[in-house]
Amino acid sequence: MVLYTEYMPGGFTSYEDFKQNFRLNIPESFNFAYDVVDKYAEKDPDKLALAWCNPEGEEKYITFKQMKEYSDKAAAFFQSLGIKKGDNVMLILKRRYEFWFTIVALHKLGAVAIPATHQLMVKDIVYRIKAASVKMIVSVNEHGILRRIDEAVPEAGNVIRVIQGDSDREGWLPLNRGMAEAPAFSRPAERNKNTDIMLAYFTSGTTGMPKLVEQNYLYPLGHLPTAIVWHQVRENKLHLTVSDTGWGKAVWGKIYAQWLGGAAIMAYDFDRFVPSDLLGIVEKYKVATFCAPPTIYRYLVHEDLSAYDLSSIEYCTTAGEALNPEVFNKWKRMTGLEIREGFGQTETTLVLATFPWVDIHPGSMGVPSPLYKVALLDEEGNECETGEVGEICIDIRNGRPPGMFSGYRNDPELNNKVVKFGHYHTGDTAWKDENGYFWYVGRVDDIIKSSGYRIGPFEVESVLMEHPAVLECAITGAPDPIRGTVVKATIVLAKGYKPGDELVHELQ
Repeated sequence: MVLYTEYMPGGFTSYEDFKQNFRLNIPESFNFAYDVVDKYAEKDPDKLALAWCNPEGEEKYITFKQMKEYSDKAAAFFQSLGIKKGDNVMLILKRRYEFWFTIVALHKLGAVAIPATHQLMVKDIVYRIKAASVKMIVSVNEHGILRRIDEAVPEAGNVIRVIQGDSDREGWLPLNRGMAEAPAFSRPAERNKNTDIMLAYFTSGTTGMPKLVEQNYLYPLGHLPTAIVWHQVRENKLHLTVSDTGWGKAVWGKIYAQWLGGAAIMAYDFDRFVPSDLLGIVEKYKVATFCAPPTIYRYLVHEDLSAYDLSSIEYCTTAGEALNPEVFNKWKRMTGLEIREGFGQTETTLVLATFPWVDIHPGSMGVPSPLYKVALLDEEGNECETGEVGEICIDIRNGRPPGMFSGYRNDPELNNKVVKFGHYHTGDTAWKDENGYFWYVGRVDDIIKSSGYRIGPFEVESVLMEHPAVLECAITGAPDPIRGTVVKATIVLAKGYKPGDELVHELQ
């Protein structure tokens, strides 16, 4: 059973077909929790929603019937604590399975879920509580994280603290016990509007403090091209997107449109990334569709992939940063699988991608999703010529499409700054070739100008990644008295290589 066909036609046979016939059927009031999770629970209760495991060998499988039951109990517990429509709730749950039914519970209440990374320091937590007027935090039961939250609360203001599991930690309410003792859940009388905010992520820029990106209740529908067309999720098969739930990539690939497409989510709850362990998970659980940032692929291609049965993988994708052609080529040689790249932001869903029917040009982000009207603009708002570098912009003169952010909370200056000439300006630059493919250059403020030349860091990085000694590299500009700025490469060496003058000259 799949539900996405209620909201988007399927069965596209070409990119032209996709461009011409794509549309979204927008209901009057959409709520992912009721219209997807609870509907699956009613129509196909034993359908698998989540397969969870960790490096210690623990496993948990959750059907949609159970997801509804758990989310109802969590919603009832949160209701008993006074959480209601519009309240802001921060989730620091890493990859614990509680994240899934907790965020669904918040959607049922109309509260705003704010997933956050466990890497936040005390000052970061204080800032986020104040900036988002956080009323409640739900956290993993890990001493270091709990201690930092406890230190932050006196400065940030009174916040309800809920702890994963059954801990009796002072000042905290145990989630399990609260769910067990909560009264029966009843849906709030006040229904959400599509324009209400359901989800928010703090995102960092190159200047200033992190900004709170707000997404409304149509956000899951905006990801239908992401999961159905780009990820190519398979009904009743496992999809694995490698991401911590504190980052926006998680809601790209670990919940919304994957469930709409009838797939189950594979959640591997690790703290320390070990490439061989991840490969073992893919093999053991027979993951069908796989998405990971290029960094993960860079580590995987340095493993002996022939030692693992990866035959269950039918489709691979990547996003989060630009993919180096060398990594693409190595992965294909070693697995026979191509990696299809995508581009988007916390502020958007999938904007550009190498969709199934288009040829892959390694290093290119692909072509526009028909959800967005994409243009490359220069500083005066003119559309760039073929081969000319410009800023990736989205035309919003006829309104913002589903999945595009409503705005940065409490920041009218920034909201005005990113909208010019009737377009949302992403801050990312690219050029377009004669076939309409987009090629990433860098952030607007990352361009390195050396001796009058405009140099894109990614292009230099891609060349260096071809050398077998290079596992990771970062390209930055360094001051130079003659050329103004020179290109600097900071490199992490692969196994078996040692730094030295000879290697430096070779890389140069």
